[in-house]
Amino acid sequence: MAGWAAVYVAVQSISSTSLFNAQQSVTRPVAAIQSTPRYQTTLRSFRNEEELNKLNTMSVQTTARSAVAAAVGEAVLTLSPIVLAFAGVWAAIQRFNRPQTPQFAFAAASAGSATTEKPWGIDIPTVLAAETAVKTGEAVATAAPTTRSPKPRDPKLEEWAPEKTKPDGKDYGEVSKQHIITVGVSVHSTPVEIREKLAVPKDNWPVAINELTEHPHIQEAAVLSTCNRMEVYTVAPDYVNGVRDVINWMTAHSGVSFEELRPYLFLKQDGEAVDHILQVSAGLDSLIVGEGQILAQVKSVHQVGSEAKGFGQYLSALFNQAITAGKRVRSETNIATGAVSVSSAAAELAQLKLPTNKWAGVRVAIIGAGKMSKLLVKHLVSKDCLNMTIVNRSLPRAQELAEEFPEANIKIELSDKMLDVVADSDVVFVASSSPDILIFAEDVAKMPQPPALVGGVRRFFDISVPRNTDKALNELSTARVFNVDDLKEVVEMNKEARAQAAAEALQLLREEKATFEGWMASLQAVPTIKRLRGKAENIRLMELEKARAKLGEEITPKQLKVLEDLSRGIMNKMLHAPMQALRSEGDVQTHVQTIDVLGRVFGLSEEDEKTPQVRK
Repeated sequence: MAGWAAVYVAVQSISSTSLFNAQQSVTRPVAAIQSTPRYQTTLRSFRNEEELNKLNTMSVQTTARSAVAAAVGEAVLTLSPIVLAFAGVWAAIQRFNRPQTPQFAFAAASAGSATTEKPWGIDIPTVLAAETAVKTGEAVATAAPTTRSPKPRDPKLEEWAPEKTKPDGKDYGEVSKQHIITVGVSVHSTPVEIREKLAVPKDNWPVAINELTEHPHIQEAAVLSTCNRMEVYTVAPDYVNGVRDVINWMTAHSGVSFEELRPYLFLKQDGEAVDHILQVSAGLDSLIVGEGQILAQVKSVHQVGSEAKGFGQYLSALFNQAITAGKRVRSETNIATGAVSVSSAAAELAQLKLPTNKWAGVRVAIIGAGKMSKLLVKHLVSKDCLNMTIVNRSLPRAQELAEEFPEANIKIELSDKMLDVVADSDVVFVASSSPDILIFAEDVAKMPQPPALVGGVRRFFDISVPRNTDKALNELSTARVFNVDDLKEVVEMNKEARAQAAAEALQLLREEKATFEGWMASLQAVPTIKRLRGKAENIRLMELEKARAKLGEEITPKQLKVLEDLSRGIMNKMLHAPMQALRSEGDVQTHVQTIDVLGRVFGLSEEDEKTPQVRK
């Protein structure tokens, strides 16, 4: 049928005369046409015999052309099935003689010769395999990271215990039977070589949370991983075993042994852990005091954690309080006035390292087009560095970045041109999210020496963690690489100017901490409140039932309602003061004592939480 349709369409497109019209013209003789009334009327309209002869000649010519077209059509219609049959047999022979295409043809083609062209056509088995993969839910893209089960603890870790097992301040274990624990490393005491091994990309935070909560002593978990720190926040009933579980996960994740990691770890418990995250969010613990990027990163922890099962009510409330604290500090103090970020500190350091301390004539390149690169461009432009090249994996993001700074002359190149751009640059900022080394010493050694304007040295400022530049660059006479740890030179100039603002910020953070601890204590008051009200209600109903029995059946509904209201009013008045004490958000330790005293005075138990049965 397909062959017939193709022939029909082909014939129609070639000639305006259809096969069916041609057949009709042949089957009707000329005499029959001339005998029709329409022909006779037309004939009478001619004025002379010459016109009649001309008409007869035209009719004969038209009839001849129609006959020829009909003959050609008949021949085509007769031969086309035979031709199509031969073509089908030939195609089948070619199909079965051709080698089967491998399932992963793309990979094989990539590994082969670059000149080999892919056949033009559709591989039906591949199409069917793709459709099956979609139906069965098989991943076409890169598979999501899998959650690893906890590894057995290192015997040395099993024997080790933190020096301080009791918190300096309030013991949250007495309040909620749980401890808030922070274990981590930071730029203040840990080299970048260790931090980059511990780093966890944001996309893997949910997996890290799941892996942490798989440990027997961890109830809740959160991960904060930036270029300056890698910290794990957990909720655990046992502080010592909770810390051991976290360290066990960190060593398994990073490949860094416990002996190597131990000197750099810091541990925070309960109130100290709360103080720490509040100060981190406020920018007080940052390398550059008051920097604003950390607040966005704390928000990301809360956002990512809210979609993970292991991020429970305690950590959710803690990070929410930290976000509030960070906003308050920046709006109610001057700590963020003129604050610098890691990116701006890198730009400042780069200018300090230039022989002229000016950007005029210096060729600048930026690897990456993310948030840190955006801040780099912003601060470079503010320092009159208006000519730069941005290298990125994709054009759209780099183009968006360039459009945000129309006053600058920004060129854009893709990653395959990265080494060419580096060779043509004097200062190279690296702010990529790649986990691998991108610039190697052997590649830079082959590049031409920079001009005398920059001292003949190509300077790299790598603010990526993990680093993207080879540390062997410092062994070259024509190159020098700086990383995040080298920004301390700029940091020292920033600290003194912010000392007063930091003191004001600490007072605000104490208020935020008290709010969080009050919330935590209020959770423990909920069972006591339910038990106290339940017990009072049971007593009220029992005494009301006794009074009703003594009054007998003569009591009217109106009188019964009066008794009901009277008993409920007395109960509410008596409970008012204890309830206020339980709902108070004062000192946590006092609150806990109040809960304990009320429980003992009223003899409260779990039975009192049951809803009393009211007689109808």
